[in-house]
Amino acid sequence: MSAPQPLFLPGVPEALIREVYDHAAGNEIASGKFASPQSSAALAANGFGWFLERPGECPLFPAIADLAEPVRKVAIERELRFPWSGGRHPWLDAVLWTDTHVIGVESKRYEPFRDTKVAELADAYDRDVWGEGMQGWCTMRDLLRAEPRRYKHLDAAQLVKHALGLATESTRSDLSPVLVYLYAEPIDACRNAGVAFLAHRREIEDFHGIVAGNRVRFAACSWRGWLACFERDAADHARALRKVFAP
Repeated sequence: MSAPQPLFLPGVPEALIREVYDHAAGNEIASGKFASPQSSAALAANGFGWFLERPGECPLFPAIADLAEPVRKVAIERELRFPWSGGRHPWLDAVLWTDTHVIGVESKRYEPFRDTKVAELADAYDRDVWGEGMQGWCTMRDLLRAEPRRYKHLDAAQLVKHALGLATESTRSDLSPVLVYLYAEPIDACRNAGVAFLAHRREIEDFHGIVAGNRVRFAACSWRGWLACFERDAADHARALRKVFAP
């Protein structure tokens, strides 16, 4: 029998991460979901958690490498609140801050290949509170209502909600907002994985074409592509992530 998957890799601050998840939505660790061999939360927590105490070593994603700025702060499982008090607010897997940008990250592992997505967006998202330069995101919001099954693999409604949360955070912080979709392609994700991976990437391209040029910049990157950017001690961590989580 193979050894169980470790919850936390060497160098990842376990106590700090447990404290974060104790106060986050989803109950990932206490419920046991975090320990699943297919846990998306475990990959994100270990991938970004290593940088919580060393943010300057966190590389930016290839699709936004033009920012050419050092990361000043890293947070995991972070809530970005809308400009109202009630209801649900988006939780992002990670948020990175530079001197000029706030970068929200939505990480996926097996989720895109498990079931067909059906988009749902409440009327609350129609409020005129998102600021200028959000027309593409509002167009996507309306398009998903008209075509809730437009995307089979991509959870586009979730990305719209995250973008609106980042727009609000940008207004609060006066930083430029970026939403990064970070996805894995596990070879055991489904039958005909190669076909599914290609279809998923095409959906990302279609989505990007509609929201491109907006105030909340959208970018996508594979876990494989991001891990290839890790340098020095972080490169050893990238190897450990590949060995344990095979993203």
